[in-house]
Amino acid sequence: MPQSEDIHSKMEDVQEKYLEQKERLLGAIDSAKTILSDLRIFNRDSWVVRYPQLRDQSAEESTPVEVSTSKAPKRKSIRRSLSFADDPTFQTDVVLTPARKGMARSMTLASIADETAEEQSNEEDEDRLVAPSDAADFHVFRLDLKLGSHGSSSSPAALVSQLEKASIANLLDDRIGASMNHINKLRQRVEDKSSKVLVTGDLNAGKSTFVNALLKREVMPVDQQPCTTAFCEVHDAADNDGKEELHILKEGIPYSREDESTYTRADLSELESIVSENENVQQMLKVYLRDARSPTESLLSNGIVDISLIDAPGLNRDSMKTTAVFARQEEIDVVVFVVSAENHFTLSAKEFLWNASNEKAYLFIVVNKYEQIRDKAKCRRLVLEQIKQLSPRTFEDAEDLVHFVDSASAFQKDSQSFENLESSLRSFVLVKRAKSKLTPASTYLTHLLSDVDLLVGANAIVAETELERALEDLNRSRPVLEKMKNGREALDESLEHVEEAGSSRSRMRTKEILNDALVRVGQGKLGVEVSGLNMPSYPGFLGIWEYAREVRKTLLTSVDIAVKLAEDEARKITSTGVDKVFQLGEDHLPEGVERSRRVFMPEAMFSTDKLARKKARRQSGALLAGGVYTLGISLGQRPDMLETTFFDIFDVQHQFRIHFSDKSSEEEDPSLTALSVASVGLGALTMVGGKALGVRGVIEGIVRLTDLLGNQTARKWAAPVLGALTIGAAVYFVLELPSSIPRTVGRRIQATLVKENEERVEDASFVEAHAGRVGRESRKVLRLASWDLRERFRNAMEERGREVRGAEDMERKARKAVEWFREVEQRAGGVRCAVESIAEA
Repeated sequence: MPQSEDIHSKMEDVQEKYLEQKERLLGAIDSAKTILSDLRIFNRDSWVVRYPQLRDQSAEESTPVEVSTSKAPKRKSIRRSLSFADDPTFQTDVVLTPARKGMARSMTLASIADETAEEQSNEEDEDRLVAPSDAADFHVFRLDLKLGSHGSSSSPAALVSQLEKASIANLLDDRIGASMNHINKLRQRVEDKSSKVLVTGDLNAGKSTFVNALLKREVMPVDQQPCTTAFCEVHDAADNDGKEELHILKEGIPYSREDESTYTRADLSELESIVSENENVQQMLKVYLRDARSPTESLLSNGIVDISLIDAPGLNRDSMKTTAVFARQEEIDVVVFVVSAENHFTLSAKEFLWNASNEKAYLFIVVNKYEQIRDKAKCRRLVLEQIKQLSPRTFEDAEDLVHFVDSASAFQKDSQSFENLESSLRSFVLVKRAKSKLTPASTYLTHLLSDVDLLVGANAIVAETELERALEDLNRSRPVLEKMKNGREALDESLEHVEEAGSSRSRMRTKEILNDALVRVGQGKLGVEVSGLNMPSYPGFLGIWEYAREVRKTLLTSVDIAVKLAEDEARKITSTGVDKVFQLGEDHLPEGVERSRRVFMPEAMFSTDKLARKKARRQSGALLAGGVYTLGISLGQRPDMLETTFFDIFDVQHQFRIHFSDKSSEEEDPSLTALSVASVGLGALTMVGGKALGVRGVIEGIVRLTDLLGNQTARKWAAPVLGALTIGAAVYFVLELPSSIPRTVGRRIQATLVKENEERVEDASFVEAHAGRVGRESRKVLRLASWDLRERFRNAMEERGREVRGAEDMERKARKAVEWFREVEQRAGGVRCAVESIAEA
């Protein structure tokens, strides 16, 4: 009794200090909530927050670095390999410093001297807020995907690595949102003046018996079979106007004692039957009891703090009830975990305690049925070893928080062990409220801020890396872009010059070749001297007609060859222009831009075979352009050009023009020749035959000759004239005709192809038409090559522009992210200091 009264008096003494700590903690909770809200907004709008993964290095690399000084014992620096779930290729070594008093959990690149990390690690381990073993892992933000054993294709690591950055960000966003909801409930719990004590444990561990022992009444159903399937929340009857009764809460409706529509009343004596009859139904029960003991002895009716005692179902009864127990942790201040001394901690118990320790550093553990154990020392040692692993803080304060009792013997007055348990529990709940009620919130905030430190620290490293990469990209791409912008106009001018020069050169060269060829043809010579092409030999007078025809055909063929030679020259000129275009590409296109793989095929120029052109175009993306003009091509095969006439042999018009026209305008020698005498004297009369004059001409010649001979005066001159004619004809046929026919035919071909008519446009002439065609063909090829280069240059400049804009955008985002993450680290450090000061007070 004196001990209970002492606890009651101490409770009054610490109340004022507790309220002060409570207000400071509420401020820290609000600050932490603001940080989470800002982090969530930043993750959604500005920067995709990455989920870091820290792994141990290889055996050689992970050997702890130790320092030895006279003032401090040897300490280990924590080195880890940092990577990210959504980008396993990113990997770097970091030095992780666990959180200590006045310091946040920090992360720096391993390039920093190890001595710095070692000097920081020389502080005492007791000052660390997060254990070194847990410093490289998340607590609140952990993405726990249990889908397979580690290393399998369905393991969490394999699954998370397959997720995209956006998916990871969404998972983190959900986890941050859940943390914010938990903080809201945490604030409500801290503001709540009452305290909720959850009694839970494994199946058949004696939870209900323990609750009855605390209440000193047989209230909860007790049986060898599992009987507690509902959450029974026990309150002081004073909260129900002093009435003892049972309220059965209605599912899905918030409970209010003043609103009877939210629950069903029942008598306490019906509790056991209600629980047993609704064993498969999840129930929530409110139990109001009167405690006849004095406030200095009673836990429920202590006169200072409203206490509710919650008897929960066994953890391993079924998954639904176990999940419900886990969910109730958010509204619980103190967890009293009842474990059987016979079975120790099951897997369900370990999982529950591990989750509970994330928030509640101190757990009240009751090892029940201890009196039935023979080797009590061994049992105590094994249980404490497990507690050390599950809840280190509880192990450190095991004398007050871990009790080995037998609840069944608690009703006996001489049960000293249970009296000590009651005293410790009352002290923990009432006197040490800062530890029992505020410490869970402080612990959760510590773990939460530790996760924030790890998250923003890793992402700050990523942001700094992205910033460096963006600056490198800008230093590489921006000068290239500026150079391309400055050289774009020069490139266009150069390409236009190459096009114009190539086209003009091909046009002028074609004119030179064809004009020279026509001059030679007009002189009775071949248009071009090529091997395999010679003038036909004179076959004699009887073959003169075929001779004139063959001469015409040969001269026309030489003109065709001259056209082809002009085209070959144009191919060479165009090829040189294409080479210049390619060289301009080498000079103006930046490195990394694919050069043109088009192959210039000169033989495809001036081709009229569409199938051949298509085939050439398909080969390696051939660069070609075909001619669409056929002027002068195959003149030797055109019937209109091959037609032979009388004037190909006797060019009477030409001779009259020489001898009777204005001689000052004639260039040819007008000296008298046998040919000229015969042509002027006789003309058409010297040729008798169907091919020369036709039948009608022969008849008319005979009639005129008869009339002439009928005249006596004419008969006197007939003999001399006929003699002269005979001599002239003989001279003509023997001496002049073989050489005059090529000149005559050539002059006629030249006159046909070079007609100067004022009504015709310039391009209508043979030479101009071909010169225009060849020039256009060259321009077409060069323009195609220039277009290809312009497109590559434009695409390259657009790509560099996108790279620069992307790098500039990344620079702004990364710089903003670095500043923001560092700011969050400072803000989290301030909140951490506030939480530490509360814990130290």
